[in-house]
This record gives sequence, C-alpha cells and structure tokens, in this order.
Amino acid sequence: MEKIKMITPLVEMDGDEMTRVLWQIIKDELILPFIDLKSEYYDLGLEYRNETNDQVTVDSANATKKYGVAVKCATITPNAARMTEYDLKEMWKSPNGTIRAMLDGTVFRTPIQVKGIEPCVKNWKKPITIARHAYGDVYKSVELKVPGAGKAELVFTGADGKEERVTIHEFTGAGIIQGQHNVDESIESFARSCFNYALDLKQDLWFATKDTISKKYDHTFKDIFQEIFDAEYKEKFEQAGITYFYTLIDDAVARVMKSEGGFIWACKNYDGDVMSDMISSACGSLAMMTSVLVSPAGIYEYEAAHGTVQRHYYKHLKGEETSTNSVATIFAWSGALRKRGELDQLPELMTFADRLEKACIDTIESGKMTKDLALITTLENPTVLNSEEFIKAIRSTLEAYYA
Repeated sequence: MEKIKMITPLVEMDGDEMTRVLWQIIKDELILPFIDLKSEYYDLGLEYRNETNDQVTVDSANATKKYGVAVKCATITPNAARMTEYDLKEMWKSPNGTIRAMLDGTVFRTPIQVKGIEPCVKNWKKPITIARHAYGDVYKSVELKVPGAGKAELVFTGADGKEERVTIHEFTGAGIIQGQHNVDESIESFARSCFNYALDLKQDLWFATKDTISKKYDHTFKDIFQEIFDAEYKEKFEQAGITYFYTLIDDAVARVMKSEGGFIWACKNYDGDVMSDMISSACGSLAMMTSVLVSPAGIYEYEAAHGTVQRHYYKHLKGEETSTNSVATIFAWSGALRKRGELDQLPELMTFADRLEKACIDTIESGKMTKDLALITTLENPTVLNSEEFIKAIRSTLEAYYA
C-alpha cells in the first residue's frame, strides 16, 4: 500500500529502558511501513536529559505547544539509586511533571478492555476513565526534617508586605513537615478540561476530594468545580443527557466498586495517580491503559501510563528473552496519530489509528499475547509471545486489514 501522508508533524518524545527498546520496534513494524511519518524528535532518555541539564524536556513541551499533538515514551524519574547508576549531575525532576505543568493539562487514563481479560470487579462492564489533575499538591511540595523541639508555622507574605501566620505544630521532638500548594488558575483549567472531556465522550463526570477534613484546600477545588459547572456547563450537560456530581473521595471509592463503569472520575493529582493504577490493575495490567494529557488550549500529549519496565530491560541487556506488553505504548501512538488526523482533516490517518488499535485487540482475543496477559486470561491455551513477536503478530493482523 502507498504510505499515508501527514501534513503537520507530531512531537515524538523518546524514553528509557525497555520501553525505549519497544518504541523503536513499534516504529519499525507498525508505523513506518504504513505512514510517511512526520515527527519532531526529542530524546528524553535520562542520559540526554542529564547532558542538556533537562533543557530537552522543556524544549519538547514548547514544541508540543507549537504543534498541538505529542506522543511520549515512558521515562525515568531519578531517585538516589539512579543518581549513581547514570552518574547524574542532579536528581532531575519527573519529565511528566515538567510537561504537565508547562501545558497546564489534565491527564485522562482509560483501561483497554479485551475479551478474555476480565476485570477483577465483575460488575465493571464499561471502562472507567480517571481524570487526574496534573499540577501541584505533593508533586510540588517542599519538605523539612525537624531535628527537635520547636514551633512550625505556615507564613504567607502578601505583595503589600502583610503577613498571615498559622501554627502547624508545636514539636516536642523530631518530626517532618510538608508544605503543599495549588493555584486557582490551574484548578479552573482542570475543571474545564474535565467538563469538556465529559461532553466529548458523553459520559457522566464524578469529582471527589476530602473537603470535610481539608476545609480550605480541598474545599476550594470543590467550589471552583461547582461555580464553573453552574455558570458554563450545566445546560450543556442537560442537553447531552449526562450528569456531574461531587462526593467525598472515600464515598467515591465505595461507589466505584459497585458501579458498572462507563463514567469519568476526576481526582486531585495524588488521588489520580493512585486510582488510575488501581483501575488499570483491576482491568488486567498497567500496560493495558491509555493516557492522554489534555490542556484547555486544545493541546494533546499521549503516553503509556506505566513505567520503563526496568526489570525486563536488565534481562534484555543480558541477552535474555522478555515478554513485555507494548499495548499502552502502541495506543499512545494510535491516539496521537488519530488526533493529528482529526486536526489536519486526514481521514486515512484516523482510520489507520482505529485499525492499529483493533489489530492489538484482535491479536490478543485470537489468543496471541504477552506473558502478563497469558497468566490472567480466561482464553484456553493462549500463545505466549516474546516482546518482538507480539508486535510482529499485531503487524500481521494489521496487514490483513489492508490486504
């Protein structure tokens, strides 16, 4: 077949470890044979981030603002062990955190459900999408180890020099302090992104915090959501036949376990981080979940919701065979290509993205899958494929659609 043409480049952000290996195989087997790919490439591998003092991450985010669509590989957020392993100049921040803050986006994560991989929660008939606020809270916190007795205070000094003080705690011994923040502008963007996404999917939207305990911090989230909904979205939701409601986070957890799914659950940053892993794991695998960062300005960054699969990478380096699930990374590519096709009015590109996703699902449902899925499938006698074999099996399925 003649390769599908693109008009506008998408931003391509390469990553680390096993997902970086899969990234190249996916391009070679599933993208380049079918598409005359236009991409602006950025290497977000930890070595190059260290070499550029993490400027490459900032550059990739600015390029995403320019072109409107990006696809990102999983990347390492360094800890003390990584500092030694990669001989880092400093403990660089999470690339995802930097990009999310620069794009002012909300992360939407949805499980990829296939026949034969049944959710642990038996009544979940439809996927549940987690909408995760992508700014502030613990991810932008400052911390202090308290050496001994003393008074800890929270102090705000206004632009006019006026001070406000509250006592955090009167320490009688050693302890710890953490200071978190958020800004109204980001919460407003979070709310609008959630409401717009719910309208796009025509799905109900839940929002949950702990405002009964956090009477100012969490309550501000609740109030901003309600004010924007009442002023801008109430009639639109009624016309679409969908609902928005707020509840406490513990109530939402109880409700979600008894629901049938098919809705969007908006969470603060940390809550969304935890709950998206719960939802994906309960639906089979962390590698079976889509993830897209959406900004109110209409900018989209698609990625896998999981990490760099470090354990498999070390096996790969030793020449040992791995069976690493690449579905979430493939769906990051398909999501970005579909959005690029939608924005540039290229139906052939959108159709390819649909077929690529269908090829993944059909391949798994035919019994060909990676080890993580074979261990939990209800299909009889599945064929366990290694990392490269699985991607090539998807290519064979995809080629059959175009035959």
